[in-house]
Amino acid sequence: MKVRLGLLLLVVLSFPLSAQQNPRSPIPDPQSPLEVPYRQFTLANGLNVILHQDRSAPVVAVNMWYHVGSANERPGRTGFAHLFEHLMFEGSGHVKEGEFDTLLESAGGDNNGSTENDRTNYIIDVPANALELALFLESDRMGYLLDTMSPDRVNGQRDVVKNERRQSYENRPYGMAGLALDEMLWPEGHPYHWPTIGSMEDLTAASYEDVVAFFKKYYVPNNASLVIAGDIDLDRAQALVQKWFGEIPRGAAVEPVAPPAAVLTSVKRHILTDRVELPRLYLGWLTPRIYAPADASLDVVSYILARGKNSRLYKRLVYDTQMAQEVFAVQQGTALGGSFLIVATARPGTQMADIQKVIDEEIDRMRREPPEERELQRAKNQIEASFYRQMERVGGFRGKAEQLNAYFDFAGGDPDYFAEDLARYTSLSASDIRAAVLQWLPADRRVELVVEPEKKQ
Repeated sequence: MKVRLGLLLLVVLSFPLSAQQNPRSPIPDPQSPLEVPYRQFTLANGLNVILHQDRSAPVVAVNMWYHVGSANERPGRTGFAHLFEHLMFEGSGHVKEGEFDTLLESAGGDNNGSTENDRTNYIIDVPANALELALFLESDRMGYLLDTMSPDRVNGQRDVVKNERRQSYENRPYGMAGLALDEMLWPEGHPYHWPTIGSMEDLTAASYEDVVAFFKKYYVPNNASLVIAGDIDLDRAQALVQKWFGEIPRGAAVEPVAPPAAVLTSVKRHILTDRVELPRLYLGWLTPRIYAPADASLDVVSYILARGKNSRLYKRLVYDTQMAQEVFAVQQGTALGGSFLIVATARPGTQMADIQKVIDEEIDRMRREPPEERELQRAKNQIEASFYRQMERVGGFRGKAEQLNAYFDFAGGDPDYFAEDLARYTSLSASDIRAAVLQWLPADRRVELVVEPEKKQ
């Protein structure tokens, strides 16, 4: 293990803190096919690796996905995936506690991570000449995190996560509504029924042994995918991946998640009280998984209904009648299924039934007749503009590195799914939009949640 530490010192000392300027590639022809070239290979230990060269700026994104999220947990032991996101920044076998951030910041880089239902990701963005440092750090916490794991460290991060839950849910206005929606939409036993952050009871019950077992099962190279995108030499990057990750042993195969069926057969209603000033309405439906047929159509539906000031519901509820303070809609496609939500916050003195009536009128109108061509084109334009904005960056949560991993994991194993993804939207017709509303947004199979202000004493 001293060899790894010695190599790290050589890496840190071998590059200046300012990035060297590299020759820029020419601006691509906008008429050329949308394509993100990549090299893909798999190490002997099962680690999937995707390399993408982009010399437009002297930066590199190192994006690691572990194919584990809250969906891999079980009732009574929730919150482990998110707890591990915190533990992964607390030091490893050759990186002392606190050094992970210090080394990256000294090299001009930054890092982050997030946990969702179906994956946990770790992001490192660095100047191009600090690539080896980033790979050393990422590989060390994959291969040697347990060398420094202890009950005290688990307890410390457990308390941090509990405080995060309090801030994000219990003590946040409307915070408990998200938890209630998931419980209403997804049946008990379904892995989307519980929150990613876990329950207070489960976090308290998690033992050090539970945490170690979770790491050994899921944080193994054959359950991970690594993307390196940016100003790289492909051959050198591949050699560096082999150098830093090749020695980490393969783990046991991870069984796929097999969720129970999720079906709404009626309208489910619930009322919550919260320390808020204004009532809020949530309407929710179960919808297709990400990249499945109608997922893109429902994205467009959300834009036409309540995404932007020119949308139907925003115009009627916020501008014309001024019944609502705000309104928005979103299609949330995920690996095991999706949900469509409409959320409206009432203005003082407005009855929630009146707001719901307007929403139902607009949805029923979309069931009867397709949207106008100008509405459809405006939604497509907004989606396409957002799509290309994300492609301008290699790093961050929405850049090309993240998207290459997402496509590999959720779009049938093809990292360069960019053209196909955009075509899902640009090829839609008005009749496709109406058909999606008819099939997936029925009036008699949905959840209706109202958050009411607590009565003042």
